[in-house]
Amino acid sequence: MINGRKVLGIIPARGGSKGIPRKNIRMLAGKPLIAWTIEEAHKSQYIDRLILSTEDMEIKEVAEEWGCEVPFVRPLELAQDDTPGIDTVFHALNAIGGEYDYIVLLQPTSPLRTVDDIDDCIRYCCQESAPVCVSVTLAGHNPYWMHKLNQRQRLIPLMISGSSIDCRQSLPLVYAENGALYVAQTDYLLRNKCFISKETLAYIMPADSSWDIDTEMDFLYCELLINHKLST
Repeated sequence: MINGRKVLGIIPARGGSKGIPRKNIRMLAGKPLIAWTIEEAHKSQYIDRLILSTEDMEIKEVAEEWGCEVPFVRPLELAQDDTPGIDTVFHALNAIGGEYDYIVLLQPTSPLRTVDDIDDCIRYCCQESAPVCVSVTLAGHNPYWMHKLNQRQRLIPLMISGSSIDCRQSLPLVYAENGALYVAQTDYLLRNKCFISKETLAYIMPADSSWDIDTEMDFLYCELLINHKLST
């Protein structure tokens, strides 16, 4: 609870990962991937209730072993590759009932996100009186130096700046969603049905805690980072 307002944490974890099969329960540095998010979320001083949404019984069992409540089984039609993430949130709200002022969506593919990130993002959202706050990180590749290709394989600038940019220092800073944190007032989310809008506040995270696991290389890199932190 923060400022008298109740906070619900939701971890979405479906079983049909294509890039890395069974990704959410694959062992990462000695723990199932979802365990890293469950443990940090449990440390939060603001999250009143933490639940996991999944259609997969094995993921459900692993989550419960790590102390996460799994109060329902998500319908298969809400666990497809093209299922919008917001639909998972709305289903969870309808399934558990109760009144929660804030929703915190915590994707299990961000194992380097810490409890400090979680609580700082929630606190920042409240302090700024923002209806929604999303974590971002400085983009590793600036889109002002990116191109599309036309039918003749010629470079077409992705971004039109109006002037020539000849060095990295002249590029405007750009930020990308890192997938780690989505915080929103529940009533705002129900009305607008999305986390990203003109009112979205940016919570900036460093690159070394912003890794979002999507490929085998991502998985190996995160394991390397975690093992390095544990050994120092």
